[in-house]
Amino acid sequence: MPNSDLIPPLLHKLNENQLALEAAIMELTLWIEMQGSSEVGGNVRGALDVIAQNEEFINVSLKTLMTPE
Repeated sequence: MPNSDLIPPLLHKLNENQLALEAAIMELTLWIEMQGSSEVGGNVRGALDVIAQNEEFINVSLKTLMTPE
Protein backbone atom coordinates (compact mmCIF):
# COMPACT_ATOMS: atom_id res chain seq x y z
CA MET A 1 0.00 0.00 0.00
CA PRO A 2 1.52 3.35 -1.01
CA ASN A 3 2.06 5.87 1.77
CA SER A 4 -0.50 8.23 0.24
CA ASP A 5 -3.16 5.51 0.72
CA LEU A 6 -2.49 5.61 4.45
CA ILE A 7 -3.36 9.29 4.85
CA PRO A 8 -7.19 9.06 4.81
CA PRO A 9 -7.39 6.15 7.32
CA LEU A 10 -4.79 7.86 9.51
CA LEU A 11 -6.79 11.10 9.54
CA HIS A 12 -9.95 9.13 10.28
CA LYS A 13 -8.33 7.46 13.30
CA LEU A 14 -6.96 10.78 14.54
CA ASN A 15 -10.45 12.27 14.27
CA GLU A 16 -11.88 9.33 16.24
CA ASN A 17 -9.26 9.91 18.93
CA GLN A 18 -10.14 13.61 19.03
CA LEU A 19 -13.83 12.84 19.48
CA ALA A 20 -13.08 10.31 22.22
CA LEU A 21 -10.97 12.90 24.04
CA GLU A 22 -13.76 15.43 23.62
CA ALA A 23 -16.21 13.02 25.27
CA ALA A 24 -13.83 12.26 28.12
CA ILE A 25 -13.15 15.95 28.72
CA MET A 26 -16.88 16.67 28.72
CA GLU A 27 -17.38 14.03 31.43
CA LEU A 28 -14.69 15.69 33.52
CA THR A 29 -16.26 19.08 32.86
CA LEU A 30 -19.62 17.88 34.14
CA TRP A 31 -17.94 16.59 37.28
CA ILE A 32 -16.06 19.87 37.76
CA GLU A 33 -19.28 21.83 37.38
CA MET A 34 -21.01 19.59 39.93
CA GLN A 35 -18.20 20.50 42.35
CA GLY A 36 -19.13 24.16 41.95
CA SER A 37 -16.48 25.35 39.50
CA SER A 38 -18.77 26.80 36.87
CA GLU A 39 -16.09 29.23 35.62
CA VAL A 40 -13.67 26.39 34.86
CA GLY A 41 -16.50 24.40 33.29
CA GLY A 42 -17.39 27.34 31.07
CA ASN A 43 -13.79 27.73 29.95
CA VAL A 44 -13.54 24.05 29.04
CA ARG A 45 -16.87 24.15 27.20
CA GLY A 46 -15.59 27.10 25.19
CA ALA A 47 -12.54 25.11 24.13
CA LEU A 48 -14.70 22.08 23.28
CA ASP A 49 -16.88 24.29 21.08
CA VAL A 50 -13.93 24.60 18.70
CA ILE A 51 -13.96 20.83 18.21
CA ALA A 52 -17.70 20.88 17.58
CA GLN A 53 -17.42 23.76 15.11
CA ASN A 54 -14.75 21.96 13.08
CA GLU A 55 -16.37 18.52 13.17
CA GLU A 56 -18.56 18.91 10.06
CA PHE A 57 -15.66 20.20 7.94
CA ILE A 58 -13.44 17.35 9.13
CA ASN A 59 -16.11 14.72 8.37
CA VAL A 60 -16.80 16.11 4.88
CA SER A 61 -13.08 16.31 4.14
CA LEU A 62 -12.48 12.74 5.33
CA LYS A 63 -15.39 11.46 3.27
CA THR A 64 -13.93 13.20 0.20
CA LEU A 65 -10.46 11.79 0.82
CA MET A 66 -11.79 8.27 1.35
CA THR A 67 -13.99 8.26 -1.78
CA PRO A 68 -12.39 6.08 -4.47
CA GLU A 69 -11.40 7.98 -7.56
